[in-house]
Amino acid sequence: MFAGSCTDEAMTADSGGELTPDASAFHAPTHPYRWAMLAGVWLIYFSFGIFVASMAPLVAPITAELGISHGAMGTVLGAWPLVYIGASLPAGALIDRMGPRRSIMLCTLLITLSGILRGVADDYLSMFLAVAVFGLGGPLISIGAPKVMSLWFEGKERGIAMGLYISGPAIGNIMSLSLTNSVMMPLYGGDWRAVLFTYAGVAVLCGVLWVLISAHPASRTMEQQIAAEPKRSQIQVFGELLAEPVVRLILVMSVGMFIFNHGLNNWLPEILRTGGMDAATAGFWASVPTAVGIFAALTIPRFATEDRRLLVLGLLILSAGVATMLLHLSAGPLLAIGLMCQGVARGAMMAVSILVLVESRGVDSRNAGAAGGLFFSAAEVGGVLGPVLVGAIHDLTGGFAASLYMMTAICAVLLMFLSWLKRLM
Repeated sequence: MFAGSCTDEAMTADSGGELTPDASAFHAPTHPYRWAMLAGVWLIYFSFGIFVASMAPLVAPITAELGISHGAMGTVLGAWPLVYIGASLPAGALIDRMGPRRSIMLCTLLITLSGILRGVADDYLSMFLAVAVFGLGGPLISIGAPKVMSLWFEGKERGIAMGLYISGPAIGNIMSLSLTNSVMMPLYGGDWRAVLFTYAGVAVLCGVLWVLISAHPASRTMEQQIAAEPKRSQIQVFGELLAEPVVRLILVMSVGMFIFNHGLNNWLPEILRTGGMDAATAGFWASVPTAVGIFAALTIPRFATEDRRLLVLGLLILSAGVATMLLHLSAGPLLAIGLMCQGVARGAMMAVSILVLVESRGVDSRNAGAAGGLFFSAAEVGGVLGPVLVGAIHDLTGGFAASLYMMTAICAVLLMFLSWLKRLM
């Protein structure tokens, strides 16, 4: 990816007189500081995950205090994914131009701002706008993280790194969902605003740590390398990426993957409840895919080496399909297997898909941000459609069976697309 090998002794003075590694002799994928950069990205993605799940446990007190309906609250919860779709393409271009260090710093500022604005919101519009701000920051980490991985890791290590950083938002989700009502609300006497301010404080702390980590001379040398690369028109970059059949096919597949992920993630407790479980039991069982997903994110991507990447992706899609079939059951060991299959697909399918994208023909470290922007712009269309389709089909049919059959069909189509992708690569 970069010429030369890692030579820490080769130092040059930057514009401020500080010594940094000689850019011409710097090879990030062999530099030991790559793991610190991974840790910094994990922290920001962790704070992102906290805020993704922070509103769901607070729906009741927020709607009561602000005097808004559940329907209106639904549009509030959907504000950031809608903004995310439009922000992904410019965010990818911005990351390629600014470099990941400064763009991820900007992400932290936007996440924090969203948290503070939520805490001071006093009506529907102000809360809607507060959540929408989060959609501006989200793409900067969702796209910036794989950009960092493409710069600092290669080969088998890149898959390991992607699995590790994707565990960040999952752990943030779990902590937010499990601690908000059991610990944070009692701690603050039921003051949901104080809870959101605390989560904003966590984002600030993670941002400060990122600033300290990314200020290392090795990171600044990487930034110099990025700045020295010739800049091209983003329209040209997007055009070149979309001209690649592999890129186009992965973008189409991402929509189906996110319909599966977001559709089940949002409706799983209700699917289980209508299957005969009480609310508490359904909540317990619905946490199984999240826990399994963390384990899958940490382990499976490392096996997605170049020679078996598509095989791993195919097995993950197959796991998703099995999950949609077994979720028709109301209880028993087969339902547990289905939930575990969902967790495996949920935890690793996106990571492996992005890995396929960033290592496909026509994509390299220079345009990985733009490629990530395209991926998430397309994928979040499925992220919005998934919950909407499941809810609409439920209203039409009176149950979730037809929605699960729809997702099984989507998984079958994804396997067909994968065989096509294999012929193109």
